[in-house]
Amino acid sequence: MKTKYLIIFSLFIVTFCVLTGCKKYLDAKPDTSLATISQVSDLQGFLDQHTWTNDVSAEEGEISADSYYVTDAVYATFNLQEARALYLWQTPTRAYEWDFEYSCVYSANIVLDNLPNLERNNTNASAWDNCKGSALLFRGKAFLDIALIWAKSYDSQNSNTDLGIPLRLTSDFNVLSKRASVQQTYDQILTDLKSSIPLLPRIPINVFRPSKGAAYGLLARTYLMMRKYDLAKLYADSCLQINSNLLDYNSIKTSGTFPFSAVTYTNPEHVLYLDSYPNYHVAFYTTATVDPTLYASYDVNDLRKSIFFIANPAGGFRFRGDYTGGNKHYNGIATDEMFLTRAECEARNGDTQSALNDLNTLLAKRYKAGTFVQVQSNNATALLQVILTERRKELFFRLLRFADIKRLNLEGANISITRVLNGQTYTLPANDERFALAIPADVITLSGIQQNPGH
Repeated sequence: MKTKYLIIFSLFIVTFCVLTGCKKYLDAKPDTSLATISQVSDLQGFLDQHTWTNDVSAEEGEISADSYYVTDAVYATFNLQEARALYLWQTPTRAYEWDFEYSCVYSANIVLDNLPNLERNNTNASAWDNCKGSALLFRGKAFLDIALIWAKSYDSQNSNTDLGIPLRLTSDFNVLSKRASVQQTYDQILTDLKSSIPLLPRIPINVFRPSKGAAYGLLARTYLMMRKYDLAKLYADSCLQINSNLLDYNSIKTSGTFPFSAVTYTNPEHVLYLDSYPNYHVAFYTTATVDPTLYASYDVNDLRKSIFFIANPAGGFRFRGDYTGGNKHYNGIATDEMFLTRAECEARNGDTQSALNDLNTLLAKRYKAGTFVQVQSNNATALLQVILTERRKELFFRLLRFADIKRLNLEGANISITRVLNGQTYTLPANDERFALAIPADVITLSGIQQNPGH
C-alpha cells in the first residue's frame, strides 16, 4: 500500500508540473535512470514498464455510460468523492486517471526527446525504430483516450472551435499547457499513429509491444469515433489482414470467478493488450449491476450470456467477462472489435453482403456449437442496427461505450442516460454538453485551463 501511495503521489507531481510548468524543473534529470542512457534498450525499458503505458486506460467514460447501475446501498459505500461525482456526471476533485493517461504521454515524450541523442546505425536500426514507433503509438493512444472522455465527440462542423485537450509534445515541465481544439487534437492523434506504422514490426514479440497491426487498429478506432467510416473500414481491414483470429467461446469454461483467466495473455484476438486500473470501484465486478434490458438481449444459446455474466447475490447480474482475466477492464486492440468496426462501416456504405460476412464470422464463435443461425438481411439500415447492438453486447465494459454514445448521438441516435438514486432521477440527455466530462477540479486549479461547458 505504501508503494501504491508513493506512485499516486509521484503521478500527482508529474501532472502538476506537466500541466502548470515547473520552473527549472529539468535543470536536473526528471528520472535518475535518464542520466545513464547510453543505448536504445535503456529507453525501450522505459516503455516496457507497462504500468505506465499498457495499464493506464481511463475508466471515467465507462463509469459514466449506460451499461450498468449501482444500488442505493452500493452507492453509499463509495468513499471517494470522485466515485460519487463520476456516477452522476459531476465534477470530481482529484485527477487519478487523468494523471495516469498523462503519465503515459510523459513516458512517451521522455523517449521521443532522448532518442535523437542516440545514433541510429546498422546495428541498432530495428530497435531504434521500434522504440520511436512505440512511443508515438502510446502517446497517440493516450491522447485518444483523453479526447474521447474529456472533449466533445468529433464533429467536422465544429471541430475547429470545440475545446480539445492539452497536447503535451515534450517532457519539458516548463512548457505550460493549453487546450487545443478538437481538430488539432485529432490531427495530432492521427499524426502520431500514422508516423508509428513504418517504424513498427508487423508482429510484436509479445502482446504488450506495439506493432503495425496495433497502429492500424487504433487508427480504425479513431476514424470510427470521428465518423469517417471509409477510413475506419480501411484501417480495420489492414489490421485484420495481419491478424483475423477469433477465440471460439465454446473453449471457455464458465467455472471460476473470471472465465478468461486461462487466456489472459494468449487470447488469439489480442493485437495489443491494454487495460485499466479500477481506481474508483464503480463500474466494478462486485459493485455494478448489469442493465437488465441489455442482459435480456443475449440469446439463450449465446455463450456470452453465461461467460460474461453471473448472478449477483443481491439480485440481477454482474459482469465477469473481461479479457484481462481479472477485475481490470480491457481496452486493447482485438480482432473482435475490428470485425465489428469493419462490418459497421460496410453496412453504412450499403455493402450488406460484406457486413453480413463479418458479423456472422464473429457470431459463429460466440454461440453454442450447432445452434448459431446466420443473420440474414438485404436492408443495410436494419443490418446496421443489428451490428450496433452486437457491438454493444460484444464490447461490454471495453471502455468504448460512452464514446460510442457520443458519436452515435451525432448520427441522430438520441441516446440519453438515466440514473435513479435514493428516489431521485438524474438524466444526461443526448448531446448534452456534459458528455464532455468535467476535467478534475485540481487540474483546473493548478493549470488554469478552461473547464468544459456545463460543469
